[in-house]
Amino acid sequence: MFPSVADVVALDAVRRGMPQVVAGARGLARPVRWVHISELPDAARLLRGGELVLATGIALPEDSAGLERYVRELVDIEAAGLVIELGRRYTGELPRPLVDAAEKARFPLVTLHRETHFVGITEAVHSLVIDAQLAELRESEAVHQAFTELAVEGAEPGDVVRQASRMSGRPVVLENLAHQVLAYDAAGTRAETLLDHWEDRSRQVRPSTRTEYDERAGWLVTMVGARGHDWGRLVLVGDGASPPAKQTMLLERAASTLALNRLVVRDRETLERQTHRTLLSGILTHSYTVAEVTLRARALGVHLEGRRLVGVVLRLRRGVTPAVLEAQIRLRDFTETAAAAVRERRLVALVGGLDDDSVGLLIALGPQDAEDAALQGFSAALRKLAPDFAADVVIAVGSSVGAVRDARRSLLEATQVADAALHQGSGAAFYRLPDVRLRGLLHLLRDDTRLQTYVERELGPLLEYDAQHGTHLVQMLAVYLEHGRNKSAAADAAHLSRPSFYERLHRIERVLSVDLDQVESCLSLHVALLGLEALRR
Repeated sequence: MFPSVADVVALDAVRRGMPQVVAGARGLARPVRWVHISELPDAARLLRGGELVLATGIALPEDSAGLERYVRELVDIEAAGLVIELGRRYTGELPRPLVDAAEKARFPLVTLHRETHFVGITEAVHSLVIDAQLAELRESEAVHQAFTELAVEGAEPGDVVRQASRMSGRPVVLENLAHQVLAYDAAGTRAETLLDHWEDRSRQVRPSTRTEYDERAGWLVTMVGARGHDWGRLVLVGDGASPPAKQTMLLERAASTLALNRLVVRDRETLERQTHRTLLSGILTHSYTVAEVTLRARALGVHLEGRRLVGVVLRLRRGVTPAVLEAQIRLRDFTETAAAAVRERRLVALVGGLDDDSVGLLIALGPQDAEDAALQGFSAALRKLAPDFAADVVIAVGSSVGAVRDARRSLLEATQVADAALHQGSGAAFYRLPDVRLRGLLHLLRDDTRLQTYVERELGPLLEYDAQHGTHLVQMLAVYLEHGRNKSAAADAAHLSRPSFYERLHRIERVLSVDLDQVESCLSLHVALLGLEALRR
């Protein structure tokens, strides 16, 4: 950080001249990037900003307008301040128009009452500037090294956030585009205070650039994402003062590490899998061509060509404790159990783990195989072979396809159904997409930034209005739509008089600029409300 004008005034080389701040005391915190000695009345044209100008005033204009113009030009190019040595041109004090112009602009104006070696001042200040630049370089290198190590180690988001908080000394929060907290470090403060009404507070901070300081909230905010795809925001909660440049650099470096690690983690799963898992992953990631998939599967004894292919995902419900089996052992055993069920039912399938809680299958059905019967038989065999957690297994099925090139679509659909079916009641032998309906569809899309963006676009102004005014218009809108746009029934359900409820509906229309009598508008808002519910679940 560069020295301030106040720091320069406190230097011994300046103090020997008996300095006196005669105007602009409120601007003494301005940083001094350099020192420039000039007697020219148009010295501003030679400056770039941040310079502290030293002069004796021998060539300054005589008239008041000229003196005011001199100060204004220095202010316009953002000079740090002006130091004038008395004795050559002015004795005792400076002209009042010069002082008044500087005070009005909060521009530091300092007089020296003794003859001073300007060269000594420039040397002292330039030494401070160079030291500050070296310190900033060292800090930048330390930040770069710390976050590079985290990136190489594949650190979790919480580790990155923790490092950013430790190096800044301030609380740091990582949130998604729906303003939900993904990770945080309170930096010694109370987490409850930091996160209290976080969503409401965050919605009121709307930066116009990728990295920006919100003075009202005291937050430094930067977007997190890569390849033009943003998925969150990183927030440094300040203490009310404008953050120094090093904190901006630190936060942006942390955001880059988070974005990079997300890309690495997303691709890492395909690197350490055995044959079936590698092939399933290859189908999902387009790593292999259709010909390669067919060839590799045939080499494994799984013939895919000329058959109907059905993607299946087996998922353990959340709440199953890790004590049942350690993650890796559980995955291995679970995969073997699924393979055993396939063999028992004499099915042809690729079977492999997808993650620590999921096993994927690509079942190849022959012309004589009935799809529902095959799936019912597989479900029964799996539950018989895995009785310990049979009730906790969700079997999700994608739509059957007739070609290897479409196998990925079936597997992806099964994965999505599995995500949504975790929140369905237990008891079904297996689930398909129609079974999870719209709520399930939106739930499985909850991590997709497109859904988050859609919800924000449709409901953002109303959510912000509620946050700012302490109202519950979003809740009123949900009640209205849940009662089929029947205003009387909705007013009764909301325990409000009809005039009061109607007034709230009119206010919703004004805030969102929509007509609630239009079916399409209500449909869009209803989907957005269901999406918001999925995001907050």
